[in-house]
Amino acid sequence: MPNFTLIVPKTDLSPYKKHRFVSVNGVKTPTMKSFLEAISKQLDFPEDFEHNLDALDEMLNDLSWIPQRDVTLHIEHFDAFLSQEKKDTRLLELLNLLDATAEDWKWLDDDDDTPPKNLHVLIETCPRAVQLFDNEEIGYNQ
Repeated sequence: MPNFTLIVPKTDLSPYKKHRFVSVNGVKTPTMKSFLEAISKQLDFPEDFEHNLDALDEMLNDLSWIPQRDVTLHIEHFDAFLSQEKKDTRLLELLNLLDATAEDWKWLDDDDDTPPKNLHVLIETCPRAVQLFDNEEIGYNQ
């Protein structure tokens, strides 16, 4: 089952109201640095969070401080998201990290002491999103 869902703008997000809901506006996060700052604030990462993909991976694979089982990342205005990065490789690295993390949470061992989580990624659809996901063969729901 794909870990990404492409949604139309103005989709009713009320089914996610009991989730830990993180909404990132692509217009306000045109760089990886701005995205990492936004997500670290919304997910209450520790002050010593290093603002890089390795640190993000570590934090998203923990989430023990979040009481909700479901964590949803919503990216609106995807056409502008990370648009100031020199190459789409940064965006692809992030999408691969999110995909792998969501998949890892599905396969948590029963004897693991870490409370299980479900990571959902909702992306407002746009031609850039569809083209990127299709070209890179990244699975998604609509």
